[in-house]
Amino acid sequence: MFLTNGWQDYTVLDTGDGMKLERWGDVILSRPDPQVIWAKQAPELWQAAHAEYVRSDRGGGQWNFIRKLPERWTISYGPLRFYVRPTGFKHTGLFPEQAVNWDWMSALIKQRGGARVLNLFGYTGGATVACAKAGAEVCHVDAAKGMVLWARENRELSGVDETRVRWIIDDALKFVQREKRRGKTYDGLLMDPPSYGRGPGGEVWKLENELYSLVSACEKVLARDALFMLINSYTTGLQPAVLNNMLTMTVARTRSGKVIADEIVLPVTAGGVLPCGASGRWEGK
Repeated sequence: MFLTNGWQDYTVLDTGDGMKLERWGDVILSRPDPQVIWAKQAPELWQAAHAEYVRSDRGGGQWNFIRKLPERWTISYGPLRFYVRPTGFKHTGLFPEQAVNWDWMSALIKQRGGARVLNLFGYTGGATVACAKAGAEVCHVDAAKGMVLWARENRELSGVDETRVRWIIDDALKFVQREKRRGKTYDGLLMDPPSYGRGPGGEVWKLENELYSLVSACEKVLARDALFMLINSYTTGLQPAVLNNMLTMTVARTRSGKVIADEIVLPVTAGGVLPCGASGRWEGK
């Protein structure tokens, strides 16, 4: 398992009954998690929650604010700083379990002394900021303008020079195909695709149908002496072995290096670990 255990400002306090209780700085949030099918280990902790996301029988849900919260606040991971806030889709603008991948990519970038990195489905820029802080020049691609604006704020908050990041609002596959025609290559490439979504022109994205084509296209813009390629998946049906196969059949077929894929988990204070999807990594020699 890829265990994310380097946080100071974030903690999973307890899990149970389809929910997870998390501390984000000084704020405690209770959110649904479909993989949590066991009982709560420390029921008394849940009384401290500032807000709870409540599912609706008609789909979606809403936040129930038990205590007053700021509109947004900041949390830190080492030298990195991020804005977080409760959004309408139960998220907070950050996936803290990805810090284990930030550390892995940052170490490779520092060893090389810099790199050109492409971040697809870049969201609010956690990986972008981490890679840029490590010395990379990052191209950040996301179809949602609002997420790109949020990522730019996180870049400034973390003290990353604005010249280190190029911001693109576009469909991931179309952008990669254009980069191939332009002859552009990257030393590192990562993708954090949603299970389902729409592009800026209303294009429907379904992960199971699109992922292999995207990975194949990305292999063509990866430099011959590239450092890494990373695929993240939150889709339950895409197990680590699926990601391993994709990387083995594309990137590893044409380059020296190693492939490893596993679950990402977060430690839980009350006991056990919280499963948070899977990651597939290719690392060049």
